[in-house]
Amino acid sequence: MSLITLENITKTYGDGDAKVVALDHVNMTIDSGEFVAVMGPSGSGKSTCMNILGCLDAPTRGAYRFRGVEVTSLDHNQRALLRRNFLGFVFQGYNLLKRTTARENLELPLVYRGVPARERRARADHVLELVGLADRGSHTSAELSGGQQQRVAIGRAIITEPLLLLADEPTGNLDSQRSEEIMELLTRLNRESGITIVMVTHEPEMAAFAKRVITFRDGRIADDSAALQVATP
Repeated sequence: MSLITLENITKTYGDGDAKVVALDHVNMTIDSGEFVAVMGPSGSGKSTCMNILGCLDAPTRGAYRFRGVEVTSLDHNQRALLRRNFLGFVFQGYNLLKRTTARENLELPLVYRGVPARERRARADHVLELVGLADRGSHTSAELSGGQQQRVAIGRAIITEPLLLLADEPTGNLDSQRSEEIMELLTRLNRESGITIVMVTHEPEMAAFAKRVITFRDGRIADDSAALQVATP
């Protein structure tokens, strides 16, 4: 089943001589359960595409359907509900509350949903175990390594059980060993939990963990092919 469908998506900024075409008639389909890496040089359109997929920006023209729902016809509040209920986000900079424990960071999205405290605690502890941090729940973000902080960020993104996880350069601030650990975690979540993952990366070594690589160039899809996969646990 197609989770995402983009049809002739075009995104422009500015007018006249200052007009910039960030996306130029992009067509893309992503099925439920896929792990897709999105690559391309700076200014190629990959980040703009991710922002549209995440309902953080809207296309100038074209159709974006999520599970068959026409996203471009939704108003601001409806797009916000789609983000909150169906999407998870992981960023290069972690975006954790520094003086808050790993467990409390995980519970935050559940607080916004009004989940009772006992259930929040149980779900947070389950996710801490899932991301390999069962013994770090009471540590603040400042007491965790970069790789551990990114694991907490991934846990926070998946604790609401989203259908789609959008990861923007999730290994950009990590060394090679921590990067591989994060990619192995994402691969396992995709394989075992069935979460659809779309990840922007500039590193071919990280893209190799995905099942499919989409490469942007000058606002268009230049290549869409199966990844040359690395061996994963």
